[in-house]
Amino acid sequence: MFRTALRTSFTALRAPARTPALALASPSLAFARRYLTQEARNKIQQAVSSTPVVLFMKGTPEAPQCGFSRAAVQVLDIHGVPPEKMKTFDVLEDSELRQGIKEFSDWPTIPQLYVNGEFVGGCDILINMHQSGELDDLLVKAGVVPPEENQENQTQSQN
Repeated sequence: MFRTALRTSFTALRAPARTPALALASPSLAFARRYLTQEARNKIQQAVSSTPVVLFMKGTPEAPQCGFSRAAVQVLDIHGVPPEKMKTFDVLEDSELRQGIKEFSDWPTIPQLYVNGEFVGGCDILINMHQSGELDDLLVKAGVVPPEENQENQTQSQN
């Protein structure tokens, strides 16, 4: 009986603390969504459509400024994405781009990958897709990388 009363009183104390936090988050998100101008939205859309693969990251592929951006570049390198089919944008150089890309994709983190103008995801999704083979399928279907030879053809050529 004491445990139930104690648990109930703690629950009652916790519940009001959660509600205001959610209430405060909603207006700030609404304000942030209004921040991106139509001009900025058009520039981002042009950037996303400029090449088959677009990566918004912190730093450059040669000198990434965060581990997640480094991981995204490494995954794309593993898949053999050619430099002429990939363009990167350093969000640290432009604060409007850094905030705008988050609103544009409705994704809160950077890096962000786009393939053929469509948002794919951030570093975590990119790594999961790499591990499952989905990223390779996506890049082949998008015409970014050529399909790999069949395993049987490779085995026959080795014999």
